[in-house]
Amino acid sequence: MTQEMNARHSAFIMRLALGGILLAHGLLKLFVFTIPGTVGFFESLGLPAIVAYLTIFGEIVGGTAIILGLYTRLAAVLSLPILLGAFWTHAGNGWVFSNEGGGWEFPLLLVVIAIAVALNGNGAYALRKLPVVDNLIPQTLRG
Repeated sequence: MTQEMNARHSAFIMRLALGGILLAHGLLKLFVFTIPGTVGFFESLGLPAIVAYLTIFGEIVGGTAIILGLYTRLAAVLSLPILLGAFWTHAGNGWVFSNEGGGWEFPLLLVVIAIAVALNGNGAYALRKLPVVDNLIPQTLRG
């Protein structure tokens, strides 16, 4: 394999990992914790209910877009507030995610992966872009 091919496949693997984790967490909030349960948890943190709804939406739609390779850079950048919020939520629980309430190591790893995906773009096997909205997205975020 050439170095360029390795980089494209590496970006693809990172894209699948981030998208899969975002999608799984969004579906977990939707089907397991339920929307009212998720809203209640967010409110217990002092956050308004709208943040819970936006988080569920962002994780499901963003995760799906990243998996498919649709506006990967944009979706990765837009996932950062969600991931930084998760980091903030778990920051007081210590480093290791197996700690009571989950530590901050896993959320921080997801922040780093999102930054890497935003920098690397789609990688291999991406659907790339939707012509209908492509002109609305800045060129630097289209990859």
